[in-house]
Amino acid sequence: MFVQDRIYGDFEIESPVLVELINSPAVQRLKGINQLGVPQEFYPFKSFSRFEHSLGVMLILKKLGATEEEQIAGLLHDASHTAFSHVIDWVVKEIGGDESYQDDNHLTILRKTELPGILEKYGYKLENITDYHRFGLLERSIPDLCADRVDYSLREFSPEVAKTCLEKIIVKDGFIVFSDVPIGKLFAINFLERQKLNWGGLIAVNSYYYFAKALRRALDLGCIKFEDFSKDDQYVLDLLKDCQDPEFLKLFSALKSMAWDKFPKSDRRMEKKIRYVDPLCNTEDGLKHLSELDQDFKQTLEQDLAEQKKGVPLVILE
Repeated sequence: MFVQDRIYGDFEIESPVLVELINSPAVQRLKGINQLGVPQEFYPFKSFSRFEHSLGVMLILKKLGATEEEQIAGLLHDASHTAFSHVIDWVVKEIGGDESYQDDNHLTILRKTELPGILEKYGYKLENITDYHRFGLLERSIPDLCADRVDYSLREFSPEVAKTCLEKIIVKDGFIVFSDVPIGKLFAINFLERQKLNWGGLIAVNSYYYFAKALRRALDLGCIKFEDFSKDDQYVLDLLKDCQDPEFLKLFSALKSMAWDKFPKSDRRMEKKIRYVDPLCNTEDGLKHLSELDQDFKQTLEQDLAEQKKGVPLVILE
């Protein structure tokens, strides 16, 4: 299989198990799941599919010399996402919190697919593949780098910044690190900007809150069923567009306007999951976090985190 990726370039996938998994219905379904959750027609930030991201995670792992097993884990790490990705957390809880619904239900959801059979055919077990503590390149706790965190970031950076950062990413002592401190800072600052402007900003928080409110309204009215979220975004959107309840249509109209800055603000403040990185950098004295090497970044990070913890105001829809 030949793969063309806008971040990593051209790859030939020779592994039979990876080819079969990529072509499986469970992985192909991710082409219809928006990475940023809220559908593009209601969201001003350009997104990409969970399939593109999942394939990208697999490719960067391959590029960094990960085992076939870890590449498989990377490819499948998001295969349990429901329609609208992390919006489901806001549907279930009203406030997304740590946005852990997909992680909490990952193994249960994948067991219901064809994936366990494919894995067993090639000598792998789903339970091992989904034990992400075994894969230090794929997953690391914040603030360290991991293939998952690196890939979705690079896809939102400008092409020039993404290319520059990728060229300085290496593996050292089992960690994904930067071989160049200034480039590590470039990555970390761009990551913070995406968090402030997109992932955790006023538009994202309010879009998630009100789109989830519309989905809960549709569930209460019977326009959709919870099991419909196991399909893709368009499937559920088509059902939503047949829902003619006036209150629901009012919510949909406000979402489509995307005029969050123009709506009045309430006193209530909310936040999405706070994401940030303090990447390890390779130095003559060994691996050190960027904040240990750059006081300016340390101060910026501390200020940004303090600001993000205050949350953003909930807008009042008119």
